[in-house]
Amino acid sequence: MAGKHPPGGSDEGDDLDDDVTDEATDDEATDDDVPLVPIEDAIDLHGFQPRDIPSVVEEYVRAAAEKGFREVRLIHGRGTGFQRKRVREVLATCPEVERFADAPPTRGGWGATLVWLREPG
Repeated sequence: MAGKHPPGGSDEGDDLDDDVTDEATDDEATDDDVPLVPIEDAIDLHGFQPRDIPSVVEEYVRAAAEKGFREVRLIHGRGTGFQRKRVREVLATCPEVERFADAPPTRGGWGATLVWLREPG
């Protein structure tokens, strides 16, 4: 299957490799697993299950603070405002958060929330 091998890798024997890999992945994966994402200055929450949003936001904020970020952006979308409200409820409980607000129009407007993190120490 294309895209499963590193650059320069071979597609030869994909059927055998995929069967073994898929079985191991299926045995280990559960509905409660939260995907790992790289910690950058923004996270797009659209790819996460709604039930996972609170834990994703908490873990992302904690990890971003540990990496030394002072400002991050959480992209929750405009929609009905449900995810925005949910994200902000979580942010209000995070000790790493100094304050948060709507992003400016050039950075997502009310479809994203800017978060300022406390200085470490």
